[in-house]
Amino acid sequence: MNPRRYQFDNPLPAPRQELPLPVYQPQPMPGPVAYDDGRPIVVQHIHHAPPDRTVQRVALGAGVGGGAVAAGVFLGPMVVTLLASAAVPLGFLALVLVSAAWGVGTVVRAVGGSEGKSAAKNVAKARRRG
Repeated sequence: MNPRRYQFDNPLPAPRQELPLPVYQPQPMPGPVAYDDGRPIVVQHIHHAPPDRTVQRVALGAGVGGGAVAAGVFLGPMVVTLLASAAVPLGFLALVLVSAAWGVGTVVRAVGGSEGKSAAKNVAKARRRG
């Protein structure tokens, strides 16, 4: 018995032929290859160095596991960012407190009278002590 062969009305399309991608091939630069006095022109490509991983290398050399080193690589910048972002609100709060203290002192001096003068003296004494 022969195997059945089916013939479909809508056969699959033929696969597309992929064209090869162009490959960049550097060409020598046109122009002089030496200075007028005969010295060759040297073209140097200077690349930036990768970030320093000295701490991680020392940690691995000291026998610390790779997980701790990976945590240091991941958590180190995060801790620095956290400290920097926490310093901004604290600095703003300090500015507000200094401004408020200056304003209160100015108002106390401006009020005058015996109570105002004694309060100003107390504030001045507290400043000298602290």
